[in-house]
Amino acid sequence: MVKKQPHIAIIRLSAMGDVAMIVPVILAFAKQYPHVVITVVSKSFFKPIFKLIPNVNFVSVHTHHQHKGLFGIVKLAQTLKRKKVTHIADLHHVLRTKIIRLFFLFSNVKMAVTDKGRAEKKALTRAKNKVFKPLKPMTERHLETFAKLGFPLEFSQPYFLPKLELSDRTLEVLGIKTTTWIGIAPFAQHQGKIYPLDFMEQVLSNLSQQQNVTIFLFGGGKKECEVLKDFAQKYTNVKSVAGAISLEHELELISNLDVMLSMDSGNAHLAALFGVKTVTLWGATHPFAGFAPYAQPLENCLVADRLVYPLLPTSVYGNKQVEGYEQVMRTILPEKIVETVLQQL
Repeated sequence: MVKKQPHIAIIRLSAMGDVAMIVPVILAFAKQYPHVVITVVSKSFFKPIFKLIPNVNFVSVHTHHQHKGLFGIVKLAQTLKRKKVTHIADLHHVLRTKIIRLFFLFSNVKMAVTDKGRAEKKALTRAKNKVFKPLKPMTERHLETFAKLGFPLEFSQPYFLPKLELSDRTLEVLGIKTTTWIGIAPFAQHQGKIYPLDFMEQVLSNLSQQQNVTIFLFGGGKKECEVLKDFAQKYTNVKSVAGAISLEHELELISNLDVMLSMDSGNAHLAALFGVKTVTLWGATHPFAGFAPYAQPLENCLVADRLVYPLLPTSVYGNKQVEGYEQVMRTILPEKIVETVLQQL
């Protein structure tokens, strides 16, 4: 009897930062288990990221179209069944992925789920009896999932994506690199993670005055694009790439940065994937929750002052509003940010 070739489906549907954090684990897996077929299951928007990993297949998920609702999820499960997967690593562990796993319950497919440590995260973010200590990074939690499937991974060395060549389209927008490139991503999905714009402008003004520097501003959405466009017009050596290039070309730019300054958001995680020095700003959230950018030193995570705001962190994702905590990020001074960014150069 011919032995079936092992084929693993790795599921993480969203969001940008969480999807990015599975990349080093997949890089390690692809290197250490070259005989295993790998299929990543995620939203189509993230496909350019996984195109950068050799021998990785990709199944695009469209949650608003063909994979919408229960019938859509069943259709997705059927796609995986046709691909003859032998293992499923559910790195998301939400209702959608649970339904997919149910579909394989009575098959020989081996399945494992990432334990997100929800109870520990609740203890870290609650107001009363807070347990303030560093939790296991998400990459470690994912490693445990692969070990449960019989694929232990050696992870003592960092696994980075290679620096990308700038394509003609990217060069058209950015120009040839002749200066130090600094990326700034001043926005995040939730208000609790966004540094005050008046303070950010001070940071931008200071950095733009440094010699031989070009600053690229990242963002998305109409309002963000307008703010960044205004900044770019106001300061020399500053360019906004918000809405100007695709994710594919954005990845080329990010991989060629000398340093990235970001909120606790997707751009920080993308930069870290390429081994780019990354400075992050933390308000309602905290790196102790396990979401610090991959392989970056803790001193590059600049956090709001817990002596002034002892209930921090108030949330894992920054989506929880706590009265009196709207201005926590003002305790991270612009001078400290500028100093930390310049230390990376």
